[in-house]
Amino acid sequence: MKLPEATNFIEQIINEELEAGKFEARGNEIHVRFPPEPNGYLHIGHIKAMCINFGVKEHYADFNATLNLRMDDTNPAKEDYEYVDSIVDAVKWLGFEYDRLVFASDYYDRLYEIAEKYILDGNAYVCDLSAEEITATRGTLTQPGTPSPYRNRSIEENLQLFREMKAGKYPDGSKVLRAKIDMASPNVNMRDPIIYRIARVPHYRTGDKWCIYPMYDFAHPVSDAIEGITHSLCSLEFENHRPLYNWFVERAGFEKPLPRQIEFARLNITNTLMSKRYLKKLVDEGFVSGWDDPRMPTIMGLKNRGVPPEALKKFCTDVGVAKAYSVVNSAQLDSCIRENLNLNAERAMAVINPVKLSITNYEGEEELDFEINPTKGDGKTRAVRFSGSVYIDSDDFSLNPPPKYKRLQKGGTVRLKGAYIVRCDDVVLDENGAVSELLCTYFPETKSGSSKDTGIKAKGVIQWVDCKYGVDVEFRQYEPLLKDEAYPEQDYAERLNPDSEKRFYGKAEPYLAESADETPFQILRTGYYKKSSKNGFILSEIVSLKDSFNK
Repeated sequence: MKLPEATNFIEQIINEELEAGKFEARGNEIHVRFPPEPNGYLHIGHIKAMCINFGVKEHYADFNATLNLRMDDTNPAKEDYEYVDSIVDAVKWLGFEYDRLVFASDYYDRLYEIAEKYILDGNAYVCDLSAEEITATRGTLTQPGTPSPYRNRSIEENLQLFREMKAGKYPDGSKVLRAKIDMASPNVNMRDPIIYRIARVPHYRTGDKWCIYPMYDFAHPVSDAIEGITHSLCSLEFENHRPLYNWFVERAGFEKPLPRQIEFARLNITNTLMSKRYLKKLVDEGFVSGWDDPRMPTIMGLKNRGVPPEALKKFCTDVGVAKAYSVVNSAQLDSCIRENLNLNAERAMAVINPVKLSITNYEGEEELDFEINPTKGDGKTRAVRFSGSVYIDSDDFSLNPPPKYKRLQKGGTVRLKGAYIVRCDDVVLDENGAVSELLCTYFPETKSGSSKDTGIKAKGVIQWVDCKYGVDVEFRQYEPLLKDEAYPEQDYAERLNPDSEKRFYGKAEPYLAESADETPFQILRTGYYKKSSKNGFILSEIVSLKDSFNK
């Protein structure tokens, strides 16, 4: 069977292994997995990992490639079905299809048996040192660790103690099972890491069945081997864990070929928190309304904001698969979202800071043709009501315009989008000197769509909402949760943006209010917004119109 052309270094490795016949004994089938921990909601960084793993499944479909969605649930104190459900929902929303949903906790009995095998083979021992003592004796990057005084216990004693740990004989934290590797290894991860610890914490799936739990560094690679995973694709911070990954798998007694760990650079984005720990603090401390707050970089937050899943996947594809650490400018993500919405979102009109514009020489009302989406090129239009008195944005008028001002001023002209050219003849001010109404004249022969050359020119085109039919609306605009572009893993305490959400109250055409919830629109000259009505008529910003990313 012909191999598909490799598009990145991971696929190149897989192709080389297939060509070498590494997987012939198992029918050349490729198996990968996406293994999040169900201790929080997935964020945009996980989308890159999904794109890579699910991408391998799709790329090697002719080789019966399969993918397991696995919950690495080895820390019962922080895990819950809420997070499992959110992960499954996120994967499905992004359009990915997995072959099996599995859990590390499915393998607890098998993992325990393998831990006993380590003991019987002389590769593990029960240690009575406290967590603090183990840390103190682990050594440094330049100094070897100090062997535990319990390191040379007999196999029989270790087996008995481990079984007594499982039976609940000892209190939490009093004993652990450790791998017996090399306390002088230059890789600190190889200095007799912990395999099991005692923790009387109910597990969300297994209840009180277990009072000892496997550590992630042990359960993760062995779960891969149990499932027959061929390639463990993970982010670069696990690179120095690879020797330990291999050690656990090689001594567990599985038939070859064993899983191979391959690392790629994780996704880092400017102004974006990429840590579930920090994101959970934002939720717990009430800085955001929840994991699905539109400002959150969680998948549910991005969904709630109105970001198309296709835009997120394109962004990750454009970023690419690499080994080197890098930080991606958030403007690139915005550009992908904007590009998708520009093609797919309908156009509509709304004004955030309305001021009334009355056309003194207009009578009656009419319906005007308004193009739904000019980028589609299909010429489709819808009707917009026009009655001669409209709201425009106060920013589109100036009493004291600067040089080269292209919007409305007294004595100046402007085109109302899809309607007519109007001239401002007079300005009504309120008791505070603020503009309350613009009195204008319209030119009937300048109706949009007319090919007649009237000789009347307008300096600009502005959006509007009819006063008679316009509806009240709340606008919500968002900025990054972080105020600067420092390395995204820094503690966020002093970098939080108190103005990350702003609310305004204005006017919108009724078509927006009547549309289905979650519908995205390009609000002309304003931005891309999502419509919702759960708490009143709200237009919440998805992304601005301005594109600052240099393609």
